[in-house]
Amino acid sequence: MNRLIIILGPTASGKTRLAVKLACQLGAEIISADSRQVFRDMNIGTGKDLSEYIIDGHKIPFHLIDIKEAGEKYNVNEFKEDFFKVFNKLNSEGTLPILCGGTGMYIHSLLQNQVYTSIPNDEDLRIKICSLDIEKLRTKLASYPVEFTKHADLSSHKRLIRAIEVAEFLLNNDLPVVDTPIIRPLVIGLNPGLTLRRFNIIARLEARIQDGLIDEVEGLVAKGLSREMLDYYGLEYKFVGAYLRGEYSIAELNERLSTAICQFAKRQMTFFRKMEKDGVKINWFDLDLDDNELYDNTLQLAERSFLV
Repeated sequence: MNRLIIILGPTASGKTRLAVKLACQLGAEIISADSRQVFRDMNIGTGKDLSEYIIDGHKIPFHLIDIKEAGEKYNVNEFKEDFFKVFNKLNSEGTLPILCGGTGMYIHSLLQNQVYTSIPNDEDLRIKICSLDIEKLRTKLASYPVEFTKHADLSSHKRLIRAIEVAEFLLNNDLPVVDTPIIRPLVIGLNPGLTLRRFNIIARLEARIQDGLIDEVEGLVAKGLSREMLDYYGLEYKFVGAYLRGEYSIAELNERLSTAICQFAKRQMTFFRKMEKDGVKINWFDLDLDDNELYDNTLQLAERSFLV
């Protein structure tokens, strides 16, 4: 038991399409590992095409989509709690879960059982230290006991702030104990080449703009979402918000946003490689295969691994 198929890859690599085909064949249900598809009324910008979950007239059940309101926030600890509720329920029913998404931090937190994700945010502390530069943050972090900071990633302003937040919590609190089941994962990675990845990203962005991405963001602004919240929700919302404020022409929006998404996809792949360095075995499939070959090969892998 506790079997889990994971399908990961950079944005626009066809993860959902493959997950749905496998789920249909295996009688599985899909759990989303997308940090933005949890929000309602954010469909086009997040790539939340719910019609993808229907195959040959059969609706594949999915979870952790549309569970929060636009304007709210969501973090990795909430994801873990929500994931294990669904995971435990499906396992108790004998149903195979397929975790599908590109938010590497969410996926990695499940496989590495990263206990620090249960430590809550400290907004007052963040306000106090957010204006410090990286060197000052590193100096502050070094003032804590080493057992509270040895986990820290010193590479970015954001991660240093989180590391200080964790160290401050541990200085005054015991680490929360969270009992989670041991997962038996099969991790499938989709790896489009650079040229194909860029082509898919640009084509998908053009389609999203034609399908009403700008109108979607206008609707969120009309509901009262601030510039800060649009930035929080990621590139599409950040850049379209800037376009709506008159900062970009439509041509500049297309150019800047497509470049930013390509850079984001590169960061996703870097994170997945970091997961491998941390001991996560990812079975990579290059996307020079057509959809049917990809499906056949991944299905055979799943059957060899633990489904027979």
